[in-house]
Amino acid sequence: MKILTVTDAWHPQVNGVVRTIEATNRECQNLGHETAVISPRGFLTVPCPRYPEIRLSLLPYRRVAQFIDMHRSAPQELAIHIATEGPLGQAARRYCLRHRLPFTTAYHTRFPQYLNAMFGVPETWVYGFLRWFHGAATRVLSPTPEVDRELARAGLTNVARWTRGVDLDAFHPRAEESPLVAGCDRPRFLYVGRVSVEKNLEGFLNLDLPGTRIVAGEGPALVRMQRRFPDVRFVGILSREDLAALYSSVDVFVFPSRTDTFGLVMLEALACGTPVAAFPVQGPLDVVGNSDVACLSDDLRGAATRALRIPRERCRAYAQRFSWRAASDQFVALQAPSASATAATAALSLHVSPP
Repeated sequence: MKILTVTDAWHPQVNGVVRTIEATNRECQNLGHETAVISPRGFLTVPCPRYPEIRLSLLPYRRVAQFIDMHRSAPQELAIHIATEGPLGQAARRYCLRHRLPFTTAYHTRFPQYLNAMFGVPETWVYGFLRWFHGAATRVLSPTPEVDRELARAGLTNVARWTRGVDLDAFHPRAEESPLVAGCDRPRFLYVGRVSVEKNLEGFLNLDLPGTRIVAGEGPALVRMQRRFPDVRFVGILSREDLAALYSSVDVFVFPSRTDTFGLVMLEALACGTPVAAFPVQGPLDVVGNSDVACLSDDLRGAATRALRIPRERCRAYAQRFSWRAASDQFVALQAPSASATAATAALSLHVSPP
């Protein structure tokens, strides 16, 4: 097939959506498929309110239609996957419905909770939009059982599972310490992700923890957080190599978010041998809830200190159960426009779940 992904999230953003698309396309190419991406690059864009690093495409329909027309002329069977609900995703959805083309969507971001936290938008309004957007897809792809249930409660009946993986070649324990931790007292506690209100970063930074707290990432709340927490080391956005070295050089990865659908960074940390501390909520429960490589508790400080006792080799072994190849096999089976119901059902059994 040729697999065309339409996404409003793309470089220079560094987030789970971008990493998921990149890893999936890489594995799909290894399986012999051709991949292409329609992203904000090449469109007239404006910065998203409060998130200037996120670019929103202006009036993109005509150009999106041209791109899809171009890919439809290829000899391969075309599968269209709409990864995000922004302007590009809406334009691609409109095109597919107009031309009666099947397409899949993905639920990467818990917008009802995000928009409520950021702007006070009632969650019921956002769930109405999600029913409209995703209800037209042949399948809306969900990363975890809890997200399956959330989407079902929202009224969506076309949910199928597409789990996530971790790049074990890029993320593995490093022998040498990262220079970013030079002078940092132990124990070292790390957060990686967007520095913004919906990530509940203050839930981590307000903890009375020994040693050093480190934050890797950028976002709209960065300057305010740097002023409020001068004793925290902020290291910005890192390359995968530098990030893996940092994961390997800290003692606990703290994941304070209460709204993530999955949390790829937890798997990255574990692949580098670093245990996880998190709240017992959607995301952490699905990824590490039944494991012995994480401590989940509403007392996040207690979870972080208890996680110090988890052996690092155990964390790496757990991460090795998650494969991008298996996740991408599943993705391909769910993308095929002519896939039978049997193939789709078989794809649901391919996901790699914690024991």
